[in-house]
Amino acid sequence: MVATSGSSFQLLASGTILNRRDTPLPARLGAIYTGLREVIARHHPHEVAIETAFYGKNAQSALKLGQARGVSMLAAVLLDIPLSEYAPREIKKAVTGNGNASKDQVQFMVRAMLHPRPASMKLDASDAIATAICHLSRKPSAANRHTGWKAYIEAHPERVRR
Repeated sequence: MVATSGSSFQLLASGTILNRRDTPLPARLGAIYTGLREVIARHHPHEVAIETAFYGKNAQSALKLGQARGVSMLAAVLLDIPLSEYAPREIKKAVTGNGNASKDQVQFMVRAMLHPRPASMKLDASDAIATAICHLSRKPSAANRHTGWKAYIEAHPERVRR
């Protein structure tokens, strides 16, 4: 979890949900879902940000990642927490200024952007924190969220009776 105050980012909590490779996939997905529900119950986030699917060369890995994303999204949706998705290139660009940055570059910049700066950080955790930083840096402030009725209606079509 990351909070922001102006252009400063503060790490409130981070971690990983560990699964063993020899555990059947349904049990691993259940552990991800349960773990996220526990994190949400403990920290009460106002919003959730997630990285969109990455299309790699390995179809099996992409499928498993998609399933993990699905249960992650379900955890937020069932608790009515707004969810936003960001492409990997957009996250990298928001954090490093370069959409083609390496994982090491993202990790370096994430650590540099956090106050206080963490002593160490795992790559998976830095990816998740980078996603949160991207979301917070893209989020409009309350002052300029809607620039008129047209913008409000476009942002909230469910509130318009036709």
